[in-house]
Amino acid sequence: MVFLEYIHSFLDLGYNVFMSFQRTIEDFRCENCGFEVKGSGYTNHCPRCLWSKHVDVNPGDRLAECKGMMEPIAVEQKNGSYIIVHKCIKCGYEKKNKTSPEDVFDVILRIASRPKP
Repeated sequence: MVFLEYIHSFLDLGYNVFMSFQRTIEDFRCENCGFEVKGSGYTNHCPRCLWSKHVDVNPGDRLAECKGMMEPIAVEQKNGSYIIVHKCIKCGYEKKNKTSPEDVFDVILRIASRPKP
């Protein structure tokens, strides 16, 4: 049931997950803050600094050629959940990602309190 709720949250963000989502379980070192991140297959950003990396065309496919770092530029709320808006500092691509329980909430609040870009 938790998996279906997770899929529905992606649908709420506008993804066509049934056609394109690929679960990729991998650990990584955050290229922004150096934190060692334990991946779950749904992890798309560092839980400590909330930075991401532009690696996917569709969630989990690792087909993006850019590979630029994605800065968390804003936080939105939707249906009681927090959504991080990331912007690639290399190509300008913007993407919305759901927060996770592992994310440092103080960082979420700090980004949410910034003026909208």
